[in-house]
Amino acid sequence: MMDIYLPLKRPSWLVDNKRMRTTSDFQWLLSTFVLLYLMNHVNSQRKETPYDLKCTTNNLQKWDCSWKAPSGASRGTLYEFCIDDRSHSCYHLARTNIEIPALSPGDHEITISLQDAGSSTSKFILNEKNISLIPDTPEILNLSADFSTSTLHVKWNDKGSVFPRHSNVIWEIKILWKKSMELVKLVTHNTTLNGKDTVHHWSWVSDLPLECAIHYVGIRCYVDNLLFSGHKEWSDWSPLKNISWTPDSQPKVFPQDKVILVGSNITFCCVSQEKVLSAQIGSTYCPLIHLDGENVAIKVHNISVSENSGTNVVFMIEDNVCGTVVFAGYPPDTPKKLNCETHDLKEIICSWDPGRSTGLVGPRNTSYKLFEGFSGKYVRFKKVDVSANESYHQLLLQMVPNQEIYNFTLYARNPLGRSESTILVNITEKVYPYTPTSLKVKDINSTAVILSWHLPGSFGKINLLCQIEINKINSVQESRNVTIKGVENSSYRIAVGKLNPYTVYTFRICCSTETFWKWSKWSNKKQHLTTEAIPSNGPDTWREWSSDGKNLIIYWKPLPISEANGKILSYNVSCSSDEETQSLSEILDPQHKAEIQLNKNDYIISVVAKNSVGASPPSKIASMEIPHDDVKTEQAVGMGKGILLTWHHNPNMTCDYVIKWCNSSRSEPCLMDWRKVPSNSTEALIESDQFRPGVRYKFFLYGCRNQGYQLLRSIIGYIKELAPTVAPNFTVEDTSADSILVKWEDIPVEELRGFLRGYLFYFEKGERDTSKMRGLESGRSDIKVKNITDISQKTLRIADLQGKTSYHLVLQAYTDGGLGPEKSMFVVTKENSVGLIIAILIPVAVAVIVGVVTSILCYRKREWIKETFYPDIPNPENCKALQFQKSVCEGSGALKTLEMNPCTPNNVEVLETRSTFPKIEDTEIISPVAECPEDSSDAEPENHVVVSYCPPIIEEEIPNPGGDEAGGTSQVIYIDVQSMYQPQARPEEEQEKDPVGGAGYKPQMHLPINSTVEDIAAEGDLDKTAGYRPQANVNTWHLVSPDSPRSTDSNSEIVSFGSPCSINSRQFLIPPKDEDSPQSSGGGWSFTNFFQNKPND
Repeated sequence: MMDIYLPLKRPSWLVDNKRMRTTSDFQWLLSTFVLLYLMNHVNSQRKETPYDLKCTTNNLQKWDCSWKAPSGASRGTLYEFCIDDRSHSCYHLARTNIEIPALSPGDHEITISLQDAGSSTSKFILNEKNISLIPDTPEILNLSADFSTSTLHVKWNDKGSVFPRHSNVIWEIKILWKKSMELVKLVTHNTTLNGKDTVHHWSWVSDLPLECAIHYVGIRCYVDNLLFSGHKEWSDWSPLKNISWTPDSQPKVFPQDKVILVGSNITFCCVSQEKVLSAQIGSTYCPLIHLDGENVAIKVHNISVSENSGTNVVFMIEDNVCGTVVFAGYPPDTPKKLNCETHDLKEIICSWDPGRSTGLVGPRNTSYKLFEGFSGKYVRFKKVDVSANESYHQLLLQMVPNQEIYNFTLYARNPLGRSESTILVNITEKVYPYTPTSLKVKDINSTAVILSWHLPGSFGKINLLCQIEINKINSVQESRNVTIKGVENSSYRIAVGKLNPYTVYTFRICCSTETFWKWSKWSNKKQHLTTEAIPSNGPDTWREWSSDGKNLIIYWKPLPISEANGKILSYNVSCSSDEETQSLSEILDPQHKAEIQLNKNDYIISVVAKNSVGASPPSKIASMEIPHDDVKTEQAVGMGKGILLTWHHNPNMTCDYVIKWCNSSRSEPCLMDWRKVPSNSTEALIESDQFRPGVRYKFFLYGCRNQGYQLLRSIIGYIKELAPTVAPNFTVEDTSADSILVKWEDIPVEELRGFLRGYLFYFEKGERDTSKMRGLESGRSDIKVKNITDISQKTLRIADLQGKTSYHLVLQAYTDGGLGPEKSMFVVTKENSVGLIIAILIPVAVAVIVGVVTSILCYRKREWIKETFYPDIPNPENCKALQFQKSVCEGSGALKTLEMNPCTPNNVEVLETRSTFPKIEDTEIISPVAECPEDSSDAEPENHVVVSYCPPIIEEEIPNPGGDEAGGTSQVIYIDVQSMYQPQARPEEEQEKDPVGGAGYKPQMHLPINSTVEDIAAEGDLDKTAGYRPQANVNTWHLVSPDSPRSTDSNSEIVSFGSPCSINSRQFLIPPKDEDSPQSSGGGWSFTNFFQNKPND
């Protein structure tokens, strides 16, 4: 639509006010009120005059203009429409629209006025830019459907004749489906208007089969004229047309048997009057898409290649099942390796590789058509059987007479696509002949034959190139190429020469054209024996004198086939000299030896071979043998399958050299074979199929001089050395207490199988069935090995052995081929009598020496030993001092007692640390013996003898008696003080001083440390004071060293000073044997005392 110019324009100051709105709120409000006032004024003027003029066009030739009537105008009001142009046209009409011719470009003034009111006039400016181009609504002429392909076909008329000039048109087509008219597709289609009415066609393939739902189609257009400067708008949509399918009572699935491309998306639908429960493709279930009514659809994405029988699509209905089959595959590949050739220049065979498999079979498989461009002929492909390893297809086409150049195009097509391939060939250069047949051979002579064969084809205008393959036994294959003129009757023949007489040949042939494309396949082989000819050479001859020197034995070798030229029937042998000629009777083959009795004269031996055609040239050899110096036998080892012999050049040898060999184990004359070499040779590699590894052979080199042979070298050797098969047979010749003499025998040559290099002799200690000799490589130190490299040595003495010992002996022979088997035995050496005597005398001598030394030491230390082990112990029975009465209190004048006088030491110190015991400095040794009752004082003092005794004072350290006591140790220092008083026999005085203290024997007394000692002493019964009394309390004894008479009872505070000792001894008396009493922490004497001279006390 165009914009209309209003009769009254907006004042310019309104624009200025708009620009000033941002300056203040007041100015903005003022501008708003002014604008409202002016708009109201204009509207009031519009309603009084015609207004809102609009013009459109649908064909660019006429404009259709319309306006709105003033508010006071009635239905029959007359208007005057004037155009200010050159013609100043005016139109009178009673309606508010008018169709005028298209105006020229530029502005035009339009005046519209009411005839009954002259003041009601409106003026408008009209320009093409204000005109809207709106095409007429298009109309669909026909809408059809191809249900098999789900394609819609739309046909309509563009009405191009109404447009004066060419224009581009854009058509917009919309497709809707289902009764709800859902938009499915919106596409554009471009055409051009050419001034004529044109019917256009457009097709669209629906993803959903057309049978599944109703489809609607609508169309509109847009004219794009480049010369029109006005507005361009879409036309209105055409009336919708639809396509539907009338279902029947049975449910059906669409599409049916569809062929699609692998990887495509496809939609299947089921048209049914009943409810569909589920759907699946193959074994995969798919969600349902509901359409109109009970119709449903499924959508399959990226479908995979189908099996040969296709993929099933199944819909499950309440009481029924329906479905279809889909075939997914590929379009045909472009045929590869297209090749056209001929076998016989009558038929052309084109073959190609179809490429990737399409996955489609049967009627959906790829079809091929071969088209020849020059002749216009074509032929369709018919599948032929091909081998399993070939995938090529072939087509046969008859050749066009007199045509050599062909232009072939191969078309490939299947339901998913098509492809093609082209080739240009000159068929005469693409000949691949058939296989030659009926090969025959015919003799010309003993060295030439004629070959004939049959080759199908019309080759009269070209030449053939044929290859003949010739094989003979034990010979290299030979090939010959021949060019022959082609013929129409397919029969060919050719002569083959340069053959050997009486030789079996095998022939076969293949052919191609002279321009060569491919060889034909080989014909069948044909075997042929050529005819015989005269032997070309005489047999190779050698001679040997018999062992007695009276007969000459002549040997010759069978002629090779290449020299015999036929079957040898017999041999003639003759010998001649200056005096006579002697011939033997004919010797039939296969005998190759003759013996003639001759003297030592020089003879020439001649041997001739005969076949059915004739006799060979004679072979001659001299019987004379030139004397030779002593020839030393040498050794040699072969290389591979032969043995290399070398020698120095001898200019005297004018004929040739002869090397003969034989097995060394054979008797003389020894001959296995011989070989002749030219006289200018200095080496020869002797090879023979008869050579075997491990077998010794003898080789003899003869030189020919003046028709006589002289022995030059004698060699023994092996083709390959092996390890011996047997061990040397050895025995023990002599044994002694420290050695063994072993002797062995030679190994026979047949079992040696190589040159003997030495022996390995092992020996070790070991009994039979227990020793496991593991050989030299074991590295065991107890195995002794001797390597005997002097092969002439046959004995070995093993020394430095032990007497009466079993030894395991092992002997092995070895060659360069390896070690032979072992031979072992066990030998026991003799007993060594000297060693036995020495073994007895040595222990006896040692015992004697030890006894003597011991006796000397004991004698020197006899006093110390006696004092240590057997001290003097007084016998109480012999002591009159201990002869007590029945009562201790009953004295006697003759009674003598041992009395310990009060012995005051110079000093007694007790050093203690945190000890609970009191410090004792000076104390008196008090006897713990109970005091005699008072009535004992009546004893006779004159009869009481008192012996004074002072115990030695010894330093002693007293440990803490108990864990529960206060910690600390006490140290008591006993100072050995000599007796201050010498014991004197003054009984009268002592009796007066101590009338009651002489009762009985008084031992060494306890030193009262604290009150505990006194309590213990008081607990003794009175009857214990009678008779002999031991020295102190035995319960407090501790078996300690006499040098350290220290005793500490950990369970009491009683300290015993010293131990019971005799007067003249510092050692223990015999203590009571009490298992519960503590054991001594040290012995009664020290070993060091044994070597000390301690004086007697």
